[in-house]
Amino acid sequence: MAGILAWFWNERFWLPHNVTWADLKNTEEATFPQAEDLYLAFPLAFCIFMVRLLFERFIAKPCAIALNIQANGPQIAQPNAILEKVFTAITKHPDEKRLEGLSKQLDWDVRSIQRWFRQRRNQEKPSTLTRFCESMWRFSFYLYVFTYGVRFLKKDFGIMFLHHLVSIFLITFSYVNNMARVGTLVLCLHDSADALLEAAKMANYAKFQKICDLLFVMFAMVFITTRLGIFPLWVLNSTLFESWEIVGPYPSWWVFNLLLLLIQGLNCFWSYLIIKIACKAISKGKAGRWNPLHVSKDDRSDIESSSDEDPEPPGKKPHPAATTNGTNGYLLSGPCSADD
Repeated sequence: MAGILAWFWNERFWLPHNVTWADLKNTEEATFPQAEDLYLAFPLAFCIFMVRLLFERFIAKPCAIALNIQANGPQIAQPNAILEKVFTAITKHPDEKRLEGLSKQLDWDVRSIQRWFRQRRNQEKPSTLTRFCESMWRFSFYLYVFTYGVRFLKKDFGIMFLHHLVSIFLITFSYVNNMARVGTLVLCLHDSADALLEAAKMANYAKFQKICDLLFVMFAMVFITTRLGIFPLWVLNSTLFESWEIVGPYPSWWVFNLLLLLIQGLNCFWSYLIIKIACKAISKGKAGRWNPLHVSKDDRSDIESSSDEDPEPPGKKPHPAATTNGTNGYLLSGPCSADD
C-alpha cells in the first residue's frame, strides 16, 4: 500500500521542478493547502444533502404553495401486470411490432396500448411543484456559494456527468498543486450565472412570464461573457502561457490545462445552445410571442400528450379523441424551462 501511495503522490508528476512536498508543509510563516483536507468533502456533502431535504420540505414547498403551484401529477395508467412487466423489464417505448403483439395478447387496440405507455412514462416525471422546489434550492445554493466564495446547464446526462467529473478533478488538482487561486476563480466564473437560471425557472413555474424572460436574458449575457470572454482571455491565458514562463510545464501541468480546455469546449457547446434558443425566441417574438426557454424544455417533467388522448380506460374499440393543444399544462403559459 505504501508503494502505491508513493507512486500516486510522485513529486515529479504533481509539482514543478525543484519543488517537493516538504516545501508545501504548513509553517508559522505560511499556510498551504493539504491533500488530506479533501477527505472533509465527504461528510460535508452529506450535511449539504440533509440541508437540501430540510430546505425543500420546510421552505421551498410552502413558498410554492403560496404561489399557487400545485402538486397535481399526470393521469395514472390503468394497472396491468403484462404491460407493467414490459415497461419495467423490456422497453418504455415499444415499437410497432411489439405493440401489435401486445394488442393481440390483451385484446386491446394499439392506440390504447400506446396511451397506456404514454401515461405510464408520465407517472415517472416530477410535478411542477417538485421542480420548483429543486430550482429554489439550487438558486439559493448558487447564490450563497457565489456571494461568499464557498463552492461546493435527461438527455444531456452524459455531458453533465463529464462536466461534473472534470470539475472534481480540477478542484483536486488545483488544491493539491497549490493553485487554489486559479481553482477558486474558475469556480466563481462558472457559478456566476447559475443563480439567474434557477431564478428564471422559479419565475416560469410561478407563471411570472415577464420576469422569466428578463432573467433569461440576464442569464445568457452573464453566461456568455464569463465563459467565452473572461475565462479564456484571462484564466486560460494565465494557466497556459504565463505559467509556462514562470515555472515551465510538468506532468500535472499538462493534465490541469487539458481539463481546463475540456471545460472551455463544454462552455462553447452550451453557449451555442443558449444562442440557438435566443434566436428561436426572437423569431417567435416577431410573430408576437417572446418565449426564450420554451424551445429547450426539461424532459424530466414534460407531460406527453397527443391529439389521440382519451380519458376513458382502454378497451377493444377506440373511443372518440379528446383534443389537447400543448405538451405540458404549465408550458402553455410559461415558456422558461431550460436546464443548466
